[in-house]
Amino acid sequence: MMKQCLPEGFIGQLLPLLGPALPDFLHSYDLPPTRGIRMRPGIPPSGTGEPVPWAENGYYLPLDSGAGASPLHEAGAYYIQEPSAMVPAAALKPEPGDRVLDLCAAPGGKSTQLAAYMEGRGVIVCNEPVPARAQVLSRNIERMGVINAVVTCALPEELSPRWPGYFDKILVDAPCSGEGMLRRHPETRAEWNAAAPAGCAQRQERILEHASAMLRPGGLIAYSTCTFNALENEGVIQGFLHRHPEFSLVPFALPGLPASDGMLRLWPHEIQGEGHFAALLRKAEDSGRPTEKKRITEKREGLPLLPKPEAALADGFLREHIADPVRPNAVFSGHAVQTPDEMPPLSGVRVLRVGLEVGQIRGKIFAPDHALALACRSLLSVPVSEDQARAYQAGQVLPMDEELRGFCTPVLDGMQLGWGKISQGQMKNHYPKGLRRP
Repeated sequence: MMKQCLPEGFIGQLLPLLGPALPDFLHSYDLPPTRGIRMRPGIPPSGTGEPVPWAENGYYLPLDSGAGASPLHEAGAYYIQEPSAMVPAAALKPEPGDRVLDLCAAPGGKSTQLAAYMEGRGVIVCNEPVPARAQVLSRNIERMGVINAVVTCALPEELSPRWPGYFDKILVDAPCSGEGMLRRHPETRAEWNAAAPAGCAQRQERILEHASAMLRPGGLIAYSTCTFNALENEGVIQGFLHRHPEFSLVPFALPGLPASDGMLRLWPHEIQGEGHFAALLRKAEDSGRPTEKKRITEKREGLPLLPKPEAALADGFLREHIADPVRPNAVFSGHAVQTPDEMPPLSGVRVLRVGLEVGQIRGKIFAPDHALALACRSLLSVPVSEDQARAYQAGQVLPMDEELRGFCTPVLDGMQLGWGKISQGQMKNHYPKGLRRP
């Protein structure tokens, strides 16, 4: 029985929370875990199950689905995400033009969900303190075609003095003891530690303190974990509210879920998901002076402007090859970039990605970035089969019509896969070497 497989201490701490419902919870661990997928806006679902009620573009995914191995996954058609993990971003639900911070963002599921609500407008800062995880985060931001993100790698205490009161909405998906993953990853049950929640709660409290300093008056914080115990959930929130009377809980309701008084715990025996906790907090309007919102057009903090000759070269390529309006206006890490509508000051912060990477100037030649192909419509796209798509993503040359010339994007089921350059009946492969599949 599953009760014998779960740590006794884990079961014991849940008894006060679940009471007579504890057997139902334990029985859920005899059932298969739940998988989910979130489609990029505008991309129709294929091979999915029923919609996830509380998440726009979210669907249940069959357990035997090979969606992660499809070329469409690498093209950013969807993000594979556990359904209950879609709740915090849905509760926060930023609007186009907002200033948003995802403070503990890797691997990027919630960041890309938040970005989808923003429709490319405003700015979303996606931060991850662990360098290797920040690299994964940056790749997922690129893969999902997000054009208004800044990806940073810093501790919360490094950011809060630089960005006081800057953000309209902040997500704190706090590192936790991960009890909600015990069904999906049974091997972690043996690693459960009764002392872990207390240590995690201390770290969560510290992160939430720094997040609150970066929120403008009237702004919202969504706090979430993928764990069940009260110490890391209600305990952290109640302690924070005691220390910060300028904050209050905000009731929220999402389709398919019970209404909440501002805190909501999701159990795997009550919903079709693995389990999560989410809380929504508002900072009082009169708790300080809000940061003035203004569009920055000429000065991009910490970034040099794109020189006019390079800008002209980039604009020439874009006019000939891109259907969407793209205006590179700055240089970051050797790339011409289109920055978000506005950005917080970046001086002294380790930054991995800024806005949309458009391309690089190599002498008198403009070389388009992979991110440009994943985010913007190409004027020359070439339909390919799934086998050809796999060959392309492995770095192979594809045969092409003799009459075609120049840069193009191979397309599978409406999704652009990257760049290629056609000449003499062949498409030279420009798929990034670091992303190529064997």
